[in-house]
This record gives sequence, C-alpha cells and structure tokens, in this order.
Amino acid sequence: MIARYTYSHRLLHWLIAGLVIGSLASGMTLGWLGFESLVERFGKTAIDFLYQYHKTFGLLILGLMTLRLIIRLVKGKPAYAEPLPTFNRVASSIVHTLLYLLLFIMPILGWLATDIGDFPVEFFEAKLPGLIAKNPALSESLYEWHGRVGWAILVLALIHISAALYHWRIRRDGVMQRMSLFQRRDS
Repeated sequence: MIARYTYSHRLLHWLIAGLVIGSLASGMTLGWLGFESLVERFGKTAIDFLYQYHKTFGLLILGLMTLRLIIRLVKGKPAYAEPLPTFNRVASSIVHTLLYLLLFIMPILGWLATDIGDFPVEFFEAKLPGLIAKNPALSESLYEWHGRVGWAILVLALIHISAALYHWRIRRDGVMQRMSLFQRRDS
C-alpha cells in the first residue's frame, strides 16, 4: 500500500494549484495586454473584476499556503513506496522548496506593490486598509519582481507537472498517488 499525504494536505495542494493557474493566467493577461488595452477591448467593469479576483486569488494562495505549511510541519510527509534515485530526490526537494518559497513571496510582493502604488488591496468585495505610504517608484519595482516571480513559478510548476507525469505514466511507481485526491482501486 502506498503511503499518502493527509487528505487536508492533498486537498490544499489541488486548491492551490487551481488558484495558481487562475492567478498566473489573469496576471499574464494583465501584464501582456496592459490596463488601457484591456479596458478598450472589454470595458472597465470587466477589467476591475479581473484585477479584483487576481488580488483575491493571491491572498487566498497566501492563506492556504500558510495552512499547508503548518500541516506539512505537523504531519510530515509520507515515505515513498520505493526510494527515489538520488538525482530525483534532490531535484524534487529543490523544486518543492522553491515552489513553497515563491508561493509565499509572490502574493506578498503583489500585496505590497498594490498597497504602495495606492491601489485597493481587495479580497472578494472587501477592500483591505492601506498599510504603507504611497511610493510609485517602489511600487513599480515590486510589480516588476512580482512578474518575474510569476514566470519562475510557471517554470517550476511545469517541471513539477512533468515529473509527476513521468512518475505516473512512465515509472508507475506510485509517486502520483501520494497526492491524488482519489483512492485507486485495483481489482
């Protein structure tokens, strides 16, 4: 039998994955096309909605990652059914550590850039109070780093997904089942 992560850890993994996909898609759309171009194409109401939910997803990712880290520290991680080769184990550790780290840094950078840029920090319909004095130059720099971290997360996520598919479809070593929400039944 394959040891699995706790159900709460697995559920958080997939919730965060969905939020990251939505956040990266909306962020890259906003970054590539720009505010004015998007307003011309879709109208200000639609773009305000896109920004609001991009910010909301970021705050949700930050909160859920905090919960996930706590669960990981308390519950640990399950052993592999068969030990991974050294390269795979080291690569997995590096990718997971960087993903965890960047999934904390990314929303914090976005929050700070938004607040310092004197834009509303929104969580669904609620506008959070400003915490830091306006500084447009610093805001612009933080937005730039926010974008760079987004690209790094995209690259790491693609590596992570490729490795998961490799273990699932090629090695068939049960690694994928450790994080699966569903129990596989063999007959």
